[in-house]
Amino acid sequence: MSKTLVIAEKPSVAQDIVRALTQVAGKFEKHDDHFENDSYVVSSAVGHLVEIQAPEEFDVKRGKWSFAHLPVIPPYFDLKPVEKTKSRLNAVVKLAKRKDVTALINACDAGREGELIFRLIEQYAGGKKALDKPVKRLWLQSMTPDAIRNGFDSLRTQQQMQGLADAARSRSEADWLVGINGTRALTAFNSREGGFFLTTVGRVQTPTLSVVVEREEQIRKFVSRDYWEIHAEFAAAAGTYPAKWFNPQHKKDTEDKEKKEDRVWSLQDAQAVADAVRGKAATVSEESKPRSESSKALFDLTTLQKEANSRFGFSAKTTLSLAQSLYERHKALTYPRTDSQHLPEDYLQTVKDTMEMLAKSPMKHLAPFAKTAIVQGYIKPSPKVFNNAKVSDHFAIIPTLQAPSGLSDAEQKLYDFVVRRFMAVFYPPAKYMDTTRVSQVGDNHFKSSGKVLVEPGWQAIYGKEVDEEEDKESGKVLVKVNAGETPKTETAEPKGLKTKPPARYTEATLLTSMQTAGKNVEDDDQREAMQDKGLGTPATRAAIIEGLLNEKYMIREIREMVPTAKAFQLFTLLRGLGVEELSKPELTGGWEHKLSLMEHGELSREAFMREIAEMTEHIVKKAKEFDRDTIPGDYTTLKIACPKCGGVVKENYRRYGCIGKETLSGNGDKASAAGAGAGAAAGAEGDSATGCGFSISKIPGGRTFEAAEVEQLIANKKIGPLEGFRSKAGWPFTAEIALKFSEEEKNWKLEFDFGEDKNAESGEIVEFADTTSLGNCPKCSSPVHDHGSNYICSKSVPTHAQPTPSCDFKSGKIILQQSVAPEQMTKLLAEGKTDLLDKFVSMRTRRPFKAFLQWDPEAGKVSFAFEPRVSKYPARAGKTPTTNALIKAAGKKAPAKTTKAAKAKADKVAKPKAPRKVTAGYLPSNELAAVIGTEAVARTEVIKKIWDYIKANGLQDATNKRAINADAKLKPVFGKDQVTMFELAGIAGKHLRPIGE
Repeated sequence: MSKTLVIAEKPSVAQDIVRALTQVAGKFEKHDDHFENDSYVVSSAVGHLVEIQAPEEFDVKRGKWSFAHLPVIPPYFDLKPVEKTKSRLNAVVKLAKRKDVTALINACDAGREGELIFRLIEQYAGGKKALDKPVKRLWLQSMTPDAIRNGFDSLRTQQQMQGLADAARSRSEADWLVGINGTRALTAFNSREGGFFLTTVGRVQTPTLSVVVEREEQIRKFVSRDYWEIHAEFAAAAGTYPAKWFNPQHKKDTEDKEKKEDRVWSLQDAQAVADAVRGKAATVSEESKPRSESSKALFDLTTLQKEANSRFGFSAKTTLSLAQSLYERHKALTYPRTDSQHLPEDYLQTVKDTMEMLAKSPMKHLAPFAKTAIVQGYIKPSPKVFNNAKVSDHFAIIPTLQAPSGLSDAEQKLYDFVVRRFMAVFYPPAKYMDTTRVSQVGDNHFKSSGKVLVEPGWQAIYGKEVDEEEDKESGKVLVKVNAGETPKTETAEPKGLKTKPPARYTEATLLTSMQTAGKNVEDDDQREAMQDKGLGTPATRAAIIEGLLNEKYMIREIREMVPTAKAFQLFTLLRGLGVEELSKPELTGGWEHKLSLMEHGELSREAFMREIAEMTEHIVKKAKEFDRDTIPGDYTTLKIACPKCGGVVKENYRRYGCIGKETLSGNGDKASAAGAGAGAAAGAEGDSATGCGFSISKIPGGRTFEAAEVEQLIANKKIGPLEGFRSKAGWPFTAEIALKFSEEEKNWKLEFDFGEDKNAESGEIVEFADTTSLGNCPKCSSPVHDHGSNYICSKSVPTHAQPTPSCDFKSGKIILQQSVAPEQMTKLLAEGKTDLLDKFVSMRTRRPFKAFLQWDPEAGKVSFAFEPRVSKYPARAGKTPTTNALIKAAGKKAPAKTTKAAKAKADKVAKPKAPRKVTAGYLPSNELAAVIGTEAVARTEVIKKIWDYIKANGLQDATNKRAINADAKLKPVFGKDQVTMFELAGIAGKHLRPIGE
């Protein structure tokens, strides 16, 4: 019997389809990776299972970061499995190739990406020749059983979906071409002088970064101005009320947004107003009007990420991870990677059922609100919530019918957040009474505002209640002024303030900017194409932000996103090369417009890809043919003098170099940055014509220096440890950098310091008097200090109190690229273990991993500890464990099987192993017995015991750790005052004799 294979995009959708089809197609049998009955086999992907790659004959393996092999524009693309979902792909392909499967249904999400996911799986399953099985398209925007069954009754043909499929493939291939070629070309350009400076660009990531960089440029160029407000207190019969002066004739100034109705731009004018009104009576006019405020719409992913960042400080990545866990693991939320804030129009009953579940849930803080919504009949078919036209590939994020349990604190916070929003959209609006009062004294006007909550409506869910007393105390309620009353101006004083630069982006505001990027695009067609898309998709925006952070284009400072020197250098390069289109949202806008035309059959895939190839060639050509020494740009003049001649140090594209003393004023101060010369910014890389020759790389090891870091380096002659360096092979590493004077070159030069503590072996006296102890040494209880590249015991180096070291405790500040902060070392010394650290990188696999650092008393060193593994597939609730499982859990053996084979096997296992042959014991000589004792020992134990004695008494030479100094007990054994560690075994052997001789 022939069957039809249905491939959904994710397992939850496959289950919904099975439930809907059971009623019309019969019961399904569940298998490991699919459901099956007499008519259908239903399986699913888990997002993208296949990705594109350059074919083997066009793929550059060696030298791919040089211009020699650019541009890479393969005539077609091969496919490769996504590594982490390879097993799922194999399972789906196996089903597609079954002989009894004669047709396929694409049930992936209704959109461009869903179309691409299925088409790539189908192509991969066919291999070199097509799978050659007919395909139909299931197009769903609602997941109710009726909607699913209706979808199966009106399947679309492959031909109907061809335009969407072409657009999906074209977008994917265009991203690959521009991203790969742009990244390789700019990396090749930046690595011309040696080293490896990875410079990534992309259609979405680079315009996103440009938003942050442009804001930072505005902040840096912002010049603060002084202004004044005039604040007054008026005394009425019922009490006093505050007010602020304003100009009722003020008109908005489009050229100067800082000019506002309540600002005065000179202290003299502000003081004159205050003096003119103080002690005078005011005439009062007042207007009160009701205002209602509805709840915000349901959450889509971007809105959830923005508000969770503002409310809880969660990063976009964290919010997505939590929402995904609530969806996949707990089945408590609907699919989170959505850009819709609406529900399908046939979801009314589902919403009522969900509200019933919440009303009966154990969440006592929210269940009463759900009950009220049901009793009061709040759930109605409103277009604000139920609107098919506003549902895209997926609908809004709402709770499911399944009440969750066992949530983590963070999961519970996010679940509550979504539940409150879900309930709030059905509640009535909050009602306020807004009052505006104008108190006029002569020609001067003062404004007071009051806002009173009359009915909380949906805000009750968030803990807002009507409390008139609280409103009075907070100043929301203005004291009453009787008709005809003229309150007296009791106080009036100018308040000096300063204009502020625009705020830096947080993840919340950056997500908003990505979501609305199309609003700033000038071309009407492009703006319309980006209207509902912006930069990236809800599913990718968190990854884009994390990618920019990982590539060190941005850093997080508390909640602010701050662009680094590397980011500014990238945009200087794009402008200098004339390829600024990579940084503009218009690039995405143009693509979206053309892909929209392609979806509707108005533009061919071939024409679009031809344009992309031309653009790629243009980018590579600009980078390859750029022949000037430097890139012109707005460069920084350092605040610290040249370490060689005391002159001015200025930045250019690749280096920081001295531009000479002549730019210094007579009193030794530096001239202004403008005076130090725009010419220097665009000059040759060293500016040796005017400078003393001091020049250091701006990007040592592929990591761009911040100006403040260079100033610190010049001042202290060292800095670090710093992360983000890359070897010539592209591997990341962490190191300190030192600025050392070369007698040969008669100049300062940079050197990497990889953390080997040479000072410890120098024999020089170390002083810890001015440093704070981090805790007590786990070996000898002496204070542990931050010293050089390590945290060390105060008795592990020569000090005035103890010239000869007696302890060897030492732990690096950087371990496998993970920086260990002082507070983590303090925690390890106090509690035996650090927090979970997440930036270790394996030397063997080059993969990052998470671990704790802990003190291992047996090994006598700091070692790794890992999180306990949690089973991916926990036992089902209510399932009774077997007797053997219970016995095993109790630490006992299960009863042996009674078969002969089992008995024989058990006898074999139970048979005791022969004892390991132990080397005959040795007796130490009298001289050696004074060091290790008189008992018989194995030869291997002798060396260990001697070393224990050497370490306990601090007998390793302070200047040469390989040498051992003899004390009164060891000198008769050694026969001399000092031996090397390599002599120990031979010497010990002479002092041993086998037992019985």
